[in-house]
Amino acid sequence: MNGHQLTQIDQEAFWRDGFLQLRAFFDAEEVGLVQQAIRQDAGIRKNIIQVDDSQGASTELALWNHPGDDLFGAVARCERMVGGVEKLLGGEVYHYHSKLTMKRPGVGGAWDWHQDYGYWYENGCLFPDMVSVAIAVDQATRANGCLEMLRGSHKLGRIDHGRVGGQTGADMDRVAAIEKQLDHVYLEMEPGDACFFHCNTLHSSSQNKSDRPRNVLICCYNKATNDPIKAHHHPGYTPLERVPDARIKELGLALDGEARSFFDPAKDMTIEAPRRADG
Repeated sequence: MNGHQLTQIDQEAFWRDGFLQLRAFFDAEEVGLVQQAIRQDAGIRKNIIQVDDSQGASTELALWNHPGDDLFGAVARCERMVGGVEKLLGGEVYHYHSKLTMKRPGVGGAWDWHQDYGYWYENGCLFPDMVSVAIAVDQATRANGCLEMLRGSHKLGRIDHGRVGGQTGADMDRVAAIEKQLDHVYLEMEPGDACFFHCNTLHSSSQNKSDRPRNVLICCYNKATNDPIKAHHHPGYTPLERVPDARIKELGLALDGEARSFFDPAKDMTIEAPRRADG
């Protein structure tokens, strides 16, 4: 990739496949800072929630709505992220939320097949003008539960979703039929790789059966013109001030800690919290 700028070929691939995988989107120093921040950020440790899968295992999740002027905020607000999403969606976007999904070695749970828009629609977003960017913090492999995508599934439109374990999942009878027609892609990634994916792309990930962790940072964006029609625990349109890519290294391990606006399932629509996560 030339200077981390999405090309016309990248955009065509995204709209053809429903996702775009980019190698070394963040360099070793940048992803190393994120790895260290996860270990040191007291706010993350205090605000982890457990999300059960349909098989009884669970994944750890920390989620926040508004990016600050710290390391995680710089990642979500940097030019390569925001500029890339705006190229794909064709206009201004804002930060919908970010989350860390953490699968511990040997015990990390799965994420059942779902579309993000399967529940973001219920949040009052009228159009599927929404994109997520998953950043591999650790090496992601089939053994430790990498992201899986059904290529081209964003073209199906929104599928009905319901309760699957402690999550929201797509209609599994329909997913089974779709799997017979579309390519099932395992997105194995090295630390610093990223994947942009459309909110209607069916995706999942398996349990972590390996002896290695699988942490992923996912930053989600909504188009400014797609302001939700009702209040929800994710924000309505909030102008996003993008920062230069260099801001990540400039900030280093600067952390908001407990000041970050973490999702609190005790306050924020309690029963909805685990169902509205993904990755």
